[in-house]
Amino acid sequence: MTGNKTLGYHPGNTIIHHLSGTSKMLFFLIVSVSSMLTYDTRLIIFISICSLALIKISNIHWEDISFVIKFILFFSVLNILAVYVFQPSYGEILYGSKTVIIEGFGRFYLTFEELFYLINLCLKYFATIPLVVVFLLTTDPSEFAGSLSKIGVSYKISYAVSLALRYIPDIQEEYFSISSSQMARGYEISEKGKLRERIKGAANIVLPLILSSLDRIETISTAMELRRFGEKEKRTFYSEKPFSKLDYLTVISAFLILGMTILLSYINKGRFYNPF
Repeated sequence: MTGNKTLGYHPGNTIIHHLSGTSKMLFFLIVSVSSMLTYDTRLIIFISICSLALIKISNIHWEDISFVIKFILFFSVLNILAVYVFQPSYGEILYGSKTVIIEGFGRFYLTFEELFYLINLCLKYFATIPLVVVFLLTTDPSEFAGSLSKIGVSYKISYAVSLALRYIPDIQEEYFSISSSQMARGYEISEKGKLRERIKGAANIVLPLILSSLDRIETISTAMELRRFGEKEKRTFYSEKPFSKLDYLTVISAFLILGMTILLSYINKGRFYNPF
């Protein structure tokens, strides 16, 4: 049993749970785009603190998301290492100066400029990953689809997004079931196993997971065709939530952060904040 350790909707009674799915999606998209655009460390730290505070306000517990967060952070670290390996002097090019910290060998040396650039990259993950977690764990897929349709988005797109959100926890449950089966057959995938054995075991999970996901897609698409989905131009939704004052405040906050991004880009004469 995996309990609630899946990245899907968890019912709750916090202020975040009471927001409309549409306002949460707009906040998530606008703030994520702002975080991706800017390299102003001050703004990224501000967004990171706000994002982490949202997790606390949403009453999301670490044990509920630890597996997914560790998984994402593992690939984030790999990405940062790859950025350094492919161009260790990129920071010098960006900031126009060179202050060596570690001499290293050949082209692999470390400068304050490169370290500053990599820290900015790392901070971007702290700014955006909590937003994804909050959005997925506090948004009811059915209510979200109804809210999207209400603001003019095609119900086919709304339903597709809703399905994607709804089946994320199902796929995770399938992953846990397959991994339990593989461990019962002698593959060591838990933290007790060696890294090589765990990688080999994980590879044996991927193919069954893809095949079961394809079966699931075929079943859903057949069911939708039998119910003549898409024949009508409009449809109603069982669950819809109207915009409240708090929803408008959420969207305005997102646009304020986007405005700060544009303003700082103008002040910095580019996307990068240069303290050197």
